[in-house]
Formats: sequence, structure tokens, C-alpha cells
Amino acid sequence: MENVFNILEERGYIEQMTHPQEIKELFGKESVPFYIGIDPTADSLHVGHFVSLMVASHMQKCGHKPIILVGGGTATIGDPSGKTDMRKMLSREELDYNVECIKKQIEKFVSFEGNNAAIIVNNADWLLDLKFVDFVREIGSLFSVNKMLSAECYKQRLETGLTFFEMSYMLMQSYDFLHLYNEYGCKLQMGGNDQWSNIIGGVELIRKIGKDDSFGLTFKLLTTKEGKKMGKTEKGALWLSPEKTSPYEFYQYWRNVEDGSVENVFKMLTFMPLEKIKELTSYQDERMNEAKKILAFEITKLVHGEEEAKKAEEAANALFNGQGSLENMPTTKIATTNISILEAIITTGIAPSKGQARTLINQGGISLNDEKVTDVNYILSDSDFKDGYAILKKGKKVFYKLEI
Repeated sequence: MENVFNILEERGYIEQMTHPQEIKELFGKESVPFYIGIDPTADSLHVGHFVSLMVASHMQKCGHKPIILVGGGTATIGDPSGKTDMRKMLSREELDYNVECIKKQIEKFVSFEGNNAAIIVNNADWLLDLKFVDFVREIGSLFSVNKMLSAECYKQRLETGLTFFEMSYMLMQSYDFLHLYNEYGCKLQMGGNDQWSNIIGGVELIRKIGKDDSFGLTFKLLTTKEGKKMGKTEKGALWLSPEKTSPYEFYQYWRNVEDGSVENVFKMLTFMPLEKIKELTSYQDERMNEAKKILAFEITKLVHGEEEAKKAEEAANALFNGQGSLENMPTTKIATTNISILEAIITTGIAPSKGQARTLINQGGISLNDEKVTDVNYILSDSDFKDGYAILKKGKKVFYKLEI
């Protein structure tokens, strides 16, 4: 079996490691139980979790055991990493519901059968029953507050106000690693690079109690060439749930990735062999558009299945090439044809307010049935709804069908 370290390195996943040489040797000689953590703050995963699940899949295929930790306990606190405000606190019922929804999505990436079958654990099972005094005496006493405050995940919050509640997140996540180490022999915590400080906390906690085989590895966040996080759409986050982001919208997002990011996205979000990726992305002409179509199809198939990927592809071809069916493009039902263009833009989610909708029209960014809209007071009528629908478009790539 190939050393997964080489796969992760070649495909560009690895960002930082606590013990690089030891981790590489560990991967080569034994099956390593490892964990990635997901806080269930919504009832769906989003693109920010995608890389984690791909790494977990590569690891499992090379013989290592995934432990997927859903943070039913830590989500009651909220990770301050990269945030300027304290996260909204959810009820136990809301968290339990989110956990169940997320489990179904995880199953598409890792197997729960076989010798190295994945397991899902919920840290609410051990964190919510902790006794405060016992915890701060046994675990809190091993952490330096001065060192914690120098961590990147806390720096951004010091100016706006970091609560003790949030500060305890690192202790909780570190304790998770210790618990999984003791219960399942978990030796490695993996996560996005924004989790580096928290991961170091767990590795050092285990080593402080006399063990020397705990490790941490972070992988790169999915970003554009300018360093901006990928995964933002007109409606917000790009979700893995078809109810939150339709397969068509999901497909279109990847179909429209900037040329300079195509190779990197291929490597990190598909299982396509590197030689084939190099072949597809070695051109900077019209052939790059064909590569993007393949990229969008492969990623959509992985998340939503081949049938939905084909439907999304067909809808895209119908819009851009005049071939295929419009049935699967994003559709908004309206009660009457007598609707203002501003209301239509807001209803579809192209813009969140009339002010922004007006700006789009004034900038020439809105078309109705391929005709540029110039009048912000335009009212749609029956004549706009040939065959019972109208096509509203923002720019060249964002389409919505208005249907009576």
C-alpha cells in the first residue's frame, strides 16, 4: 500500500506538521487511527469541510482508520478561530439534529465497513458530563494562559473581547484528542490550517502526560489565487446539501472557477490521477473550458451522485449551448406574472435587497430572457413568460428560471 504521506504531499494538501519525519515514517509502517473534527453548527457540511473529507478518504484507502468527531459538545461553545464575534449558541436539540444530517453526508466519503472502518463519535458524550473543578485542575493546569493568548485563533478576538467561555475551546478540543487517544489509540489529529493552534494544544497535552506518539497535521484551505477562501456564492456558503445548494448551482460554481485554480481544485477535490489532471490543465485556451466542465461534473458526482451530476450538466448545456433541458436549473415559483424586476431579483436570491438589485440593473448586470434590463421600475408581464417561464440572468454565468 502506498504511503499516504506521498499522496497528500503530491496533491498539495499538507500545510503544517508537528513532527514531519515521524509522521511520514508512521504512515509507512502501521495503520494509524486519526481524527478530524466537525462542529455541527448547521444541518449540512459546506465546501470548507470538503477538503477534510477528501483527506480522510485518501487516508482510509491507504489503510488508516478515520475517526470523525462531530462536536456536539464543543459547538455549544464555538471556536473563535478566524471570527470577530462570538458564535451563536445552539440548543442540544438543534445540535443533535445537525449531527444526524451531517452523518449522512460523511458516508459519501468514508466507509463504515471493513478492517479500518470509520467511526463517528460525538464529543457531547464525554464533554457535557465533565465536572468543572476536576477538569480545570487536571487539564487546565497543563495550559499556559500566556501561551494561549499568543495563539493566532485568539489574537483576532482580543480587540473585540474574548470571553472565558470561548477561551476554553482550546482546552476542550485538546481534551478530545486525549480522550480519543485513550479510547481508540488515536495518534493523529488533522484539520484545516486555521485549526493549527488548537491541534498543537492537543498534541502537547498528550505529550505532557508522558506519551510521545501524538501528532498533528493541517491541510491547506481551499483558496483562490488571491488567497480568498473558496465556497461563497450569491446566496452565501456553498453547501453539500441539495436542499441548501442545488446540484445545478453546485455544478455551476465549479464550472466557473478561475483558470489559475483549476489544477489545484482537481487535485484536492477529485480522485483523478495526477497525470490526467496535468494533461487537462496544461492548456490556457478553449481547452481549459473543457477541463472545467470535467471538473464540475466530477465534483458534483462525488457529492450528489452521477445522476444529479448529469442533470446539472444537461441544464448547463441547455443554457449555454442551446442543447438539453432546462428542467434541472434553479427554479423559483411565483404566483403571478405581474411582478417587478426588483422583486424577481430578490425572490431568486440574486440580490438580498432592492438597493443592491437597482445597482445591478444600473451597472448592466441583469438580463431577462437574454435582453438587458435597463429600467429599474420594469414590471414583468405575460409576454415575458413564454412556455410558462422566464429566464433571469446576472452577468454571464448566473441563471434562474421564474416559473408560474
